[in-house]
Amino acid sequence: MQDSELHETIFIFIFSTIFTLFTLLHMREQRWRLGPTPGLLSRFVLAASQTFLEAFSSVIHPHAAAMSNTHPNMSALIPDAKVRNVSVELLSLNPWDVVLCVTGTLVCCENALVLVLIAHTPSLRAQTFALVASLASADLLAGLSLILNFIVIYMMNTDFVTLLSAGLLITAFSASVLNVLAITVDRYLSLYSALTYHTERAVTFTYVVMVLVWSTSAALGSLPVLGWNCLRDEATCSICRPVHKSNAAALAISFLLVFALILQLYLQICKIAVRHAQQIAVQHHFRAASHAASAAKGVSTLSGILGTFALCWVPLAMYSLVADTYYPSTYMYATALPAICSSIINPIIYAFRNPDIQRSLRLACCGCTPYGFTMRPRTPSDV
Repeated sequence: MQDSELHETIFIFIFSTIFTLFTLLHMREQRWRLGPTPGLLSRFVLAASQTFLEAFSSVIHPHAAAMSNTHPNMSALIPDAKVRNVSVELLSLNPWDVVLCVTGTLVCCENALVLVLIAHTPSLRAQTFALVASLASADLLAGLSLILNFIVIYMMNTDFVTLLSAGLLITAFSASVLNVLAITVDRYLSLYSALTYHTERAVTFTYVVMVLVWSTSAALGSLPVLGWNCLRDEATCSICRPVHKSNAAALAISFLLVFALILQLYLQICKIAVRHAQQIAVQHHFRAASHAASAAKGVSTLSGILGTFALCWVPLAMYSLVADTYYPSTYMYATALPAICSSIINPIIYAFRNPDIQRSLRLACCGCTPYGFTMRPRTPSDV
C-alpha cells in the first residue's frame, strides 16, 4: 500500500469522526451510545461513520502489519489487536481539541484577510501597518499551528513531529505577544517624538524591531526541538507537553514582564494623549466639556485594549507557574482558550479599528465608501 493512499484514508477517517462527534454530543448516555429511539439523522450519520471506520480499519491493518514486520520494536506500540479495534479507540475524540482546531481555522481566516488588505492597498505602507502585518502573520502562524497540532495528536503522533508542533506554537504566540509590545512602543514613539516619527531612521528602527521580534520568537520555539523538553521524563512536563516545567515557568515570567512594560507604556500614552488634547482644546477654544469627553473616550479605549490583553493571557501565565502535567487537562484547555482567542481579537483591535483599513475593507466588499469617512478627525481614541 502506498503512503499517499494511507494518508488519504486517514483524512477521510478524521473528518468522519469529527462529523460524528457533533451528532453524538446531544445524547444523554456518557458512553457514546444511542438512546432507545434514535432519530433518522443520527442513524444515518452513525451508519456512514461506521462504514468509514470499517474501511479505515481494513486498510490500515495490512500497513500496520507490514510496519511490525519491518520494525520489530513497533509491535509494542501497534499490536494487532489494537489495530483491529482502532475504530473504538479513535472515537474518543477530545471535544477541546476540536474547539481549538476550529478556533485556529477562524484565526487563519481573519488574519489572512488583514494581510490581504495591507498587501493590496498601496496607502497602507507606513511603518505602523508593517507592525500590524507582522502581528497578523504571527497570529496566522498560530492558527496554522493549532490545526497542525490537531493533526499531530490524531494522525502523526511521533516525538519529532510533536516537538516541531510545540515549537511552532511557542514561536507563533511569542511573536504575537512581542508584536503587541512592538506596536505599543510604536504608538508611544508616534506621540512622544512626533516630529521625527516618519524619518528614515525611525522606519529603519521599526524594521530592526520586527527582526528582533521574530528572531527571539524563533529562538524560543527551537528550544523543545534542541533538547529542552520532557519526553525522557514525563514527571517534569508542564501543562503543555512536551514543554519542560522550568521552560514554561520562564515563558510565563517573561510574559508577565512584557505585560508590565506594556502597562507602563500605555499609562504614558494616556498621559501624552490627554496633554495633547488639552493643548488642542486651548488652541482652538474648544469647550471644556468637549475636551473632557474626548479624553475620557481615549482613556476608556486604552483601558479596554489593556484589559482585553490581560484577560486573555494572564490566566494561562499564572496557571503555568503553579500547575504541571498531573493537573486535570480541562483546566489547561480553559486557560489556553482565552489566550488563543487573543489572536481573533488582535485584528479587531489593531487592524479593523483603523480608519484606513476600514476604508480598504469597504472598498473590497462593496466597492464604495461613504463620503467624509476618511476625513474624520483623529482623537486620542484612535491611538
